[in-house]
Amino acid sequence: MGRDETETYITVPSLFKCPISLDVMKSPVSLCTGVTYDRASIQQWLDGGNNTCPATMQVLRTKSFVPNLTLQRLIKTWSDSVGRRAAASPPRGILTVEEVNESLRRLSHEKDDEIRLENLSRIVRFAKDSDANREFLRREKDFAPMLVDFIAAVDGGTRATAKIKLGLLAIMILDTVIQGGNERDRERLSKLMLTDGGGCLTALLLAIRRGNLKTKIESVRVLEMISFDSKSKEIISERNGILSELIKTISSESDPLLMEASLSLLITISTSKRVRSKLIAEKTISKIKDILLTETMSVAVTEKSLKLLETLSSKREGRSEICGGVDGGRCVEGVVRKLLKVSATATEHAVTILWCLCYVFREDKKAEETVVRCNGVTKLLVVIQSNCSPMVRQMAKDLIKVLKVNTSAASALSAYETNTTHITPF
Repeated sequence: MGRDETETYITVPSLFKCPISLDVMKSPVSLCTGVTYDRASIQQWLDGGNNTCPATMQVLRTKSFVPNLTLQRLIKTWSDSVGRRAAASPPRGILTVEEVNESLRRLSHEKDDEIRLENLSRIVRFAKDSDANREFLRREKDFAPMLVDFIAAVDGGTRATAKIKLGLLAIMILDTVIQGGNERDRERLSKLMLTDGGGCLTALLLAIRRGNLKTKIESVRVLEMISFDSKSKEIISERNGILSELIKTISSESDPLLMEASLSLLITISTSKRVRSKLIAEKTISKIKDILLTETMSVAVTEKSLKLLETLSSKREGRSEICGGVDGGRCVEGVVRKLLKVSATATEHAVTILWCLCYVFREDKKAEETVVRCNGVTKLLVVIQSNCSPMVRQMAKDLIKVLKVNTSAASALSAYETNTTHITPF
């Protein structure tokens, strides 16, 4: 593990790094706020529909930017100088454990946010390198509280670019490091982030609202990690703005990875009846309907959408919205469409939803009519013949009985024998 004592890091001046990518800028351009970014990074940010300056969170008067030629010349001069020095020595690799400990010590004692940012960036590279490195960081008892402090320091009113970047890096590290941790790690992080007076939730909500796509996904995943028990789920769901922002992200036009993360979090916190009622009132079912009626949606997003819809169907108002609503049963149509079309998991959720609507409660005959009209009976017959679980097979049989199928379909069911060979639809 030892290294040459003369081998040192190349310290990049903070002004040369793009606030978004944290890499040395190749083509620096300045926004109307005066903050300079690498052209490719800021263009991607603006193309994503954002209208704020990522560093200051100020709303942009104009989305145009101008080349920062002076800074570009300085970067070139510095880069040429570094290149000459680097030619004489090999590039530096990942930090050693001793170097990480030194960076952690500096983080805890240093007051300059720019220096803190440099040390935290090194730890990010260390964390991404291996599972062993992430396990090492999880064992550092003071590391998670330090990251929580960085996150809590970010709020909607701060204009300190370094503090915002520290907070975003801390979110990234938590998403990277704690994902592979155990229940004790999650519980500890949950208590740290939810007992700070709401500062962390404010920062995470701000990141979901104004961050780039990567930051949004990381923030949603951190929220799910700290949704550890009923109390933590209640605190998160009661935080004003979180549910509404999550529902916005599951629009059928959103990025699939962001949709998957948000749906997963909504499923996690919807164990509470109160949360389910809020989700129904916020028109979540309408969003799910759009997802189910979109043919090109990913398997993961479709499965999670059906799982969430299954959860919401446990409430009377949820069933009413699914069966009717303003779309006249289009949500039921979307559920029937996904039978046998996506995956075994999706079909299981779809059958459970239809069983709940048409067999258990039977509050709205329009649901049964929609299933029949959309060729649902034929699909349910195939489900019975497929390699599904005994529970799903029984639910499909229950459904066919109440759907008052025509004579030919009924005879097909009665003639079905378990020793008949069928093609599995998956």
